[in-house]
Amino acid sequence: MAERVGILVISYGSRACGMIDALSRSGDYEVHFYVADRQRNPYNLRHADAHVVIPDLDVQRIRDFVDAHRDEIDFGICCPEKPIIEGVRDVVERDTGVAMICPTKRYAIEASKVSQRLMLAECCPEANPRFKVFRRSEYERGSEELRRALWEFLDELDSEVALKPDEPAAGKGVGVWGEHFRSREELYEYFISIFRSSDVVVEEKLKGEESSFQAFCDGRRVVPVPDTRDYKRAFDYDMGQNTGGMGSYKDTKDWLPFMERHDRDEEERMVQKIFNALVGGGDRGDELRGMPFYVAFMHTRDGAKILEINSRPGDPEILNVLPVLKSDPVELCFRLIEGNLSPSSVECEPKATVVTYAVPMDYGGYRERYSGDRKVDLSGAYRLKERYGDSLRIYPGSMELRSDGNTYALGSRAVCSVGIGESIEDARAISLDGIRNIDGALWNRWDIGASHHIARSVRRMKELRS
Repeated sequence: MAERVGILVISYGSRACGMIDALSRSGDYEVHFYVADRQRNPYNLRHADAHVVIPDLDVQRIRDFVDAHRDEIDFGICCPEKPIIEGVRDVVERDTGVAMICPTKRYAIEASKVSQRLMLAECCPEANPRFKVFRRSEYERGSEELRRALWEFLDELDSEVALKPDEPAAGKGVGVWGEHFRSREELYEYFISIFRSSDVVVEEKLKGEESSFQAFCDGRRVVPVPDTRDYKRAFDYDMGQNTGGMGSYKDTKDWLPFMERHDRDEEERMVQKIFNALVGGGDRGDELRGMPFYVAFMHTRDGAKILEINSRPGDPEILNVLPVLKSDPVELCFRLIEGNLSPSSVECEPKATVVTYAVPMDYGGYRERYSGDRKVDLSGAYRLKERYGDSLRIYPGSMELRSDGNTYALGSRAVCSVGIGESIEDARAISLDGIRNIDGALWNRWDIGASHHIARSVRRMKELRS
């Protein structure tokens, strides 16, 4: 008889649905879910023993929900970044005794991009692009001194820079030369728009190909999962504004088609250096429990550089990995808590996966506004399970079930379709079939994992390396 286990899932978006789906497939445990959610997500409602809506994911209200069910919950998982940054693990573990799988507030690395750059400068300087920090405490907004300092740094880099707010902006606050601005005056306007409320990091614009590296950590060791490739820009051919991620792909091996084995080795080496620096030889490693290393790499002519680090699994990138996880996911969670993680604890099937997001009409600049019906019917996509079985997964994200019995898209990424196949092309065909069978006023990119996009990445890397 399977052992009962109760799991708290702090949810926002499809990532949490993917977690619940993976955990529910445990072969050794009878899993019961207690979900703290931003809205009445239809998938979570269907799978939860207890479900509470906390629109702002307030840490104290999450703590109260856990406290009410503390005798039924064995451990908790936090998916979104906001509660991690606000210390949900610290509060829940202190007040309820329920172990949390996420870093403590001290190790919410994405809380400050400035701190990231300064940390890398100490422990892994080869991963940093050239950068300069502009602090609001040091310059008066709009002052001649500020403009002069910015201009001097732009001269060093021939204006080829990226601007980033110090504080998290869900992947949407970055401005890049040649994309978001094409003159120094436009750049300055963008800079000031960020500087009004945040310190700004001005970085060298990196040229190369991106990969997303993710790793589990029990506080003693780091065990990575296969690399993925995220598509941040809203439209096909990487046009439009940055989003939270319109989709992603994973190959059948641990690295991507445009990478070599040594590129993956370099990623692992850099992340190990970061882990060693964070732990510092002391007993604080346990505070890094979970998946505290989502690292966005840019592979350049001069080797791998780090664009950003987050202290939680990537969305959409973790959705490429969870459906093909061979290891029992509940047992993996217990190993993280007990500090018994090993490379054999994290095994994935050698399958390719493609994630495609369908999003509302007014998301990502597709329409300035949309006042039509936001009802979304997923039944057509679910019926495809008869054809594809477990090779297709449909995870609602920014959707809610309302009192009329229908589901509606909200303001962010509404639903993702995960295709699993023997090749990226096979997985992509399944993912897009799922998207096409969703009934609602939604749109999506059509080139996630497309062969022409991958061929372009391979060609670019060859040109850079030559």
